[in-house]
Amino acid sequence: MSRGGRNEDRRGEILRAALEVISERGYRAASLAAVAERVGLTQQGLLHHFPTKEALLVGVLEARDQWDATPRESWRLDLLAALVDYNATRPAIVRTFSALLGESVTGDHPARAYFTGRYAVVRADMAAILRTAYGERLPSGLKPEQAAPLLVAVMDGLQYQWLLDPEAVDMTAAFRDFLVLLGEEPPS
Repeated sequence: MSRGGRNEDRRGEILRAALEVISERGYRAASLAAVAERVGLTQQGLLHHFPTKEALLVGVLEARDQWDATPRESWRLDLLAALVDYNATRPAIVRTFSALLGESVTGDHPARAYFTGRYAVVRADMAAILRTAYGERLPSGLKPEQAAPLLVAVMDGLQYQWLLDPEAVDMTAAFRDFLVLLGEEPPS
């Protein structure tokens, strides 16, 4: 294996370890030393791959997006339900994302720009999905651009409720109920 390939493999290990540490402790309490220890590196060795804690965080977020990458043009409402189902099988990833999102609302958080940009893209994607499903107006009369932030809020809000009380909130069933509110046929 080439040096570049080993470097990429090592970066992948570091990103997975950082995701675990952030999931357990939150970004602010996560330390580079803890991540380095998980992958058998010194902190200086870790800094060779990611020169700052902020660079590591952005790397984790970008890697998560790559791990979940699906061509945008293939998304449909029923596939959003499948995404909710999939997220229900990986609470650690959802918890990490949710914790980072919550922390990022502070003005000085290094992931604030990432999440701001990500949500602009997600809202546009949701509007496109709704436009494909309903045209220029949903059954309620809302335009897709008006309903898109609501769709995102339902998905993210359900994740928070599910993380806090998974016995009380069935995220997958609740999302399907929301789709019925949009006028979709209930699953058989």
